[in-house]
Amino acid sequence: MAESSADHSRLGRVLEQGSTALALAGGLVLTALMLMSIASIGGRWLFSKPLPGDFEMVEIGTGLAIFLFLPTCQLHGANVIVDFFTTGLSRRGQSWLDAFGGLLYTLVAALFAWRLVFGGLDYLRYGEKTMILGLPLWWSFVLIIPAAAWLALVTAYTTLRHVQAAQR
Repeated sequence: MAESSADHSRLGRVLEQGSTALALAGGLVLTALMLMSIASIGGRWLFSKPLPGDFEMVEIGTGLAIFLFLPTCQLHGANVIVDFFTTGLSRRGQSWLDAFGGLLYTLVAALFAWRLVFGGLDYLRYGEKTMILGLPLWWSFVLIIPAAAWLALVTAYTTLRHVQAAQR
């Protein structure tokens, strides 16, 4: 069931604005990756000199962009769902199933955010770096963890909205 973007509660507006800002940042990351890839491919084609570490930056940037897009996708009900078996259910039944799915998603998002903290700390402690550019890997976690935590907030909020819809 798609979420209404017309939620006028204070929390809904804050989550909408924050999620939009994250999605715009994700778009900027992907735009930068696209321009870098064009420069690298052009350099390889014209001068046999690609940009060193371009694939490393694409890997890190793509992961970051995904986490930046997920909250707005959840807030607007734009994540992929399979409703083949639930189309015959009442709106209330669908809302309860959406609430259950939202609860599971909230738990997974919170688990991701929590465990990413420890993964980032491990990368910091061991000083792991990318192969070509030698960039420390821990810094990417500093960017991804807040997006994962925001996703957990958004999924908890949308789950509550599904419960409220099921109770009406």
